[in-house]
Amino acid sequence: MAGRRALHWLSPEETRLAKATTRKAAKTGADHSPAAVRTVLAEIEGLNALVAALQTTLRANFDAAVEAILKIQGRVVVTGMGKSGHVARKVAATLASTGTPAFFMHPAEGSHGDLGMITAGDVVLAFSWSGETPELRDVIHYCKRFGITLIAVAAGPSSALIKAATLPFALPAAEEACPNKLAPTTSTTMQLAFGDALAMALLEARGFSARDFHAFHPGGKLGAQLVTVGDLMGTGERLPRVPAGASIAEAIAEISAKAWYGGTAIVDDAGRLVGALTDGDLRRALGRADLGSPVAEHMTKTPISVEPGVLATEAMRIMNERERPFMLLFVCEAGRLVGAVHMHDFLRAGIT
Repeated sequence: MAGRRALHWLSPEETRLAKATTRKAAKTGADHSPAAVRTVLAEIEGLNALVAALQTTLRANFDAAVEAILKIQGRVVVTGMGKSGHVARKVAATLASTGTPAFFMHPAEGSHGDLGMITAGDVVLAFSWSGETPELRDVIHYCKRFGITLIAVAAGPSSALIKAATLPFALPAAEEACPNKLAPTTSTTMQLAFGDALAMALLEARGFSARDFHAFHPGGKLGAQLVTVGDLMGTGERLPRVPAGASIAEAIAEISAKAWYGGTAIVDDAGRLVGALTDGDLRRALGRADLGSPVAEHMTKTPISVEPGVLATEAMRIMNERERPFMLLFVCEAGRLVGAVHMHDFLRAGIT
């Protein structure tokens, strides 16, 4: 038919040859791992060069970039085109999730109105391996015009981007892992590592804690791993406790009223934790104590406690790794009882 390519059906001989070739390839079992190893080694060389530069030629500007970002009232606007753009998106996400407000702006869209996203209180972080990306031209002019700090990451030390930057980062030269030296491989790995290094330096400078991290990662397994004991503990009227002068009968009444915990804390007049009485302690006291006996004679003295900021996963480890694992853990601040948490609280929160 006119305008269509005629279908070509394989002849029996062609079919036989095709099957033979497939069987030969399967039998040969070609080893592609050398290409994989060469790729990784090339990227390792690039990262080693980056490490050396961060300790020497890039060190002063890196410190200045961290300080500049720490001082801003706005956000870090991360931009880049092509593969550098994909890296920029990831860097923006990492910054935002570790305490540095940031977002990605596509440079081509910037020329069509998105430059309005950038305010006087922001810092622009631009990625481009060549440093001559045409789409970044308007971003550069905008930063110059409005006095916005431009942090540039590129490999060309004499490129337009590096020359225009407030804080330039000319990354060390490195060969791409691509045998044609064309596909961005080593270069994007180095850019990504630089972005991670910047994010982690800012995280440490801010004193960004696991609790802060949890505020930005409440969902999924990661969120569960970052839950603290303070997030799960029972407090106030839910907290089982009796004074040190209480009787066994009074302790049993408190345990029964707050049966979820299977025990009660014993506190002194200042509210400090001095002991604990659990269902197990009661069973061991049977036959040698009456209901009027002082609870202090049968309690576990100086029970293990943690502070509210301890990660729930760490608290579970403490409870499970004892010679005699226990189910009830008390929470104290400066020795004063503030809460209680049961193993079932952790399991119900999806922490394992």
